[in-house]
Amino acid sequence: MKKIAWITDSSCGLDKEYAAQHDIFIIPLNVIINGKTYKEEVDLTKEEFYQKLKEHGDGAKTSQPAYGDFITLYEQLKEEYDCGIAIHASSQLTGTYQSSVSASEMVGFDVEVIDSKIGDFALGKMIQNGVQMAESGKSFADIVQKLRSYPEFAQMYLMPQSFEQLRKSGRVSAAQSIFASLLNIHLILGFDDGKVIVKDKVRIKKRAKRKMFQLLDDAMEKYHLKEICILHAGVKDQAHNWKDEIEKLHAELKVNIQTLVPVAGVHTGHGTLCLAWLRD
Repeated sequence: MKKIAWITDSSCGLDKEYAAQHDIFIIPLNVIINGKTYKEEVDLTKEEFYQKLKEHGDGAKTSQPAYGDFITLYEQLKEEYDCGIAIHASSQLTGTYQSSVSASEMVGFDVEVIDSKIGDFALGKMIQNGVQMAESGKSFADIVQKLRSYPEFAQMYLMPQSFEQLRKSGRVSAAQSIFASLLNIHLILGFDDGKVIVKDKVRIKKRAKRKMFQLLDDAMEKYHLKEICILHAGVKDQAHNWKDEIEKLHAELKVNIQTLVPVAGVHTGHGTLCLAWLRD
């Protein structure tokens, strides 16, 4: 068996303890709030981040890891591991994937770099499934082949709270932002081949929530999901309310709750709620 190093970035949402136990190395992305740069999940926790975002959300930004961070990591891993598998957030949203590819080639470390075409819970599940495959004795080639098939089975729907942040991040235009704010329109965002797209627009917040639940109902009927995650941007109580409602509707479904990764929360705003899954 080859000794495999797992590499990802902080958009994966994985618990630090789990990562430490399973040879998972997480390169942190950066969030910039009130003019100060923080390494995600290193310089401040998700909870601390959302408190700061609530107070100083205007002008918050993100930046990808320094290329040198990947070079340093891969040089270290090359000494200890036979090979690596890197899975990163969508290359449509960050240059992290390409930095990982370039750094592995420059260092000469045998790394299969995979574009998850998503982030957060679904990305984390891809890694967890890969780790399980490795622990069960699957070959390196078989694991990589399976992981490369995963992006088409992943989805994440977001109900963002901040049009201004979406505009600044380029997710919606200035005209769309002003128009939506004036008409009190709520957006539902989703992923399509790695890109964030507007799935729907509704006038009333309760309808936006109903639309999110309808998207889940449709996926349950079509794919018979076994597990999902509710992700929240600093509104844990609302996430638990959603969990209670969903469990009443789908008693057989495992419903997790996680805090949305800060690099996503910067763009969608404090109070955002999401549904995500990686189907079988």
